[in-house]
Amino acid sequence: MTMAYVIVVNPQILSQAGMPVEGVLFATCASSAIATLVMGLWANYPIALAPGMSLNAYFTYSIVVGRGIPWQTVLGVVLISGLIFLALTLTRLREQIVNGIPGCLKHGTAAGIGLFIGFIGFRNAGIIVANRATFVGLGKMGSPEVLLTALGVLLVAALLARGVPSAMLVGIVAVTILGLPFGVSHWPATYLSWPHPSGTLFRLDVRSAARLGLGELVFVFFFVDLFDNVGTLVAVCEQGGFLRDGKLPRASRALLADAVGTIVGALTGTSTVTSYIESAAGVAAGARTGLGNLLIAALFVLAMFLSPLVAAIPGYATAPALIVVGVLMCGPLARVDWADFTESVPAFLTLIATPFTFSIATGLSFGLLSYTSLKLLAGKRREISGLIWILSLCFLLRYIFLGSE
Repeated sequence: MTMAYVIVVNPQILSQAGMPVEGVLFATCASSAIATLVMGLWANYPIALAPGMSLNAYFTYSIVVGRGIPWQTVLGVVLISGLIFLALTLTRLREQIVNGIPGCLKHGTAAGIGLFIGFIGFRNAGIIVANRATFVGLGKMGSPEVLLTALGVLLVAALLARGVPSAMLVGIVAVTILGLPFGVSHWPATYLSWPHPSGTLFRLDVRSAARLGLGELVFVFFFVDLFDNVGTLVAVCEQGGFLRDGKLPRASRALLADAVGTIVGALTGTSTVTSYIESAAGVAAGARTGLGNLLIAALFVLAMFLSPLVAAIPGYATAPALIVVGVLMCGPLARVDWADFTESVPAFLTLIATPFTFSIATGLSFGLLSYTSLKLLAGKRREISGLIWILSLCFLLRYIFLGSE
């Protein structure tokens, strides 16, 4: 329920690139269901996947609209990046990256994503709004959406305190229903609609995407999704207690899911598929194995036919669950050694940069670069592994050659 918005929002964003809404909706549900099944059945983790919200915006606004590249060609770029994901996963290189991230950055990433999720919840509710002078400001606190969100936060938190496992779902449904008398929630006019995949199915242009001049786009899709996915996996697994001695068991299996999902997404007609930070809501509700993913995948398949019902869930109704999940994900901060500045400063920069830049990858990059620099300046060079040197160099090159993308 907390990630149901992707079924509506992803087609809305990609349609501005000229892609048919019906085709993108089918591709969103299909790729999400398959990737989520792979994660649940093969890796046995309760982490759901869907097209990434940052990369679909990059797909549409930076590439198709900004550079005038046809969306069919960009889907080919997504396919190539997915094949690279698959190759690196099979060689276990991506697993080494996940397990090689220092503990302070894992804790900072988990809490940073918690703030990120909470920020999204505040924004969806209208509690936080844009402000030209201060970037963000306080919204209309007397609006029905804000009042219902506040009530929802109290309801979800109280249910969790009482040990009710379905607290998140109860909160979402209750807030949606309570919004009906205020006119901020609406019953859908119809409940069923048939999927129409033909507009985007197998419409990718791999030949054009393979041109040398588009190599930088492949790198951007690969790079951003790699670290977004790694950050999400580490954060959610940290919250769920899945890490063992700082390492993620079956990491290669977990990373295979987004590679498969991205390939399926490119073939059916959507942007890069990645692990979703909203999976933390499921973990908070008690999910500990991949069994929950079977239900999530089934709901994505149903959503192909029930898209009007899914679209009836307003953004503010999921806000309470997101805010409470943000609270739960800040727990790992207690395990950061705040007295050691070579550990605490990288953790803090990761924590603060993730919500402020609206990017998990950027938060992790700030943390890694500061970690390497401080360890070196403090005379603790031996604590920097070869992998950290390589990752820091990659991030440094990213900022030099690709700017802020």
